[in-house]
Amino acid sequence: QVQLAESGGGLVQPGGSLRLSCAASGISFPIGAMRWFRQAAGKQRELVATISSSNNANYADSVKGRFTISRDNAKNTVYLQMNSLKPEDTAVYYCNADYFLQNYWGQGTQVTVSS
Repeated sequence: QVQLAESGGGLVQPGGSLRLSCAASGISFPIGAMRWFRQAAGKQRELVATISSSNNANYADSVKGRFTISRDNAKNTVYLQMNSLKPEDTAVYYCNADYFLQNYWGQGTQVTVSS
């Protein structure tokens, strides 16, 4: 059974950095595109960043220049390096992946940006 497990969330001051990780288990073949979404309280879930199987990355305008998505295919892991964090980045961050024509979600990790 495929499972995605996020880690690395926490409380950080404005201007600080965090690195999220998402490890996939139950994987036997290459994973397709991997993504990070986030959902702030009372708001819809939004796409933050996508990385293709060939390492092409795309970002939401709100995080361009501050966030970097990367992946380690040998470890079946995707990362999100978040720099210059702002209070409006506060949300639950979810990992998402395409694998064998199905789409999988992690349980989410809380990121809180506050002084």
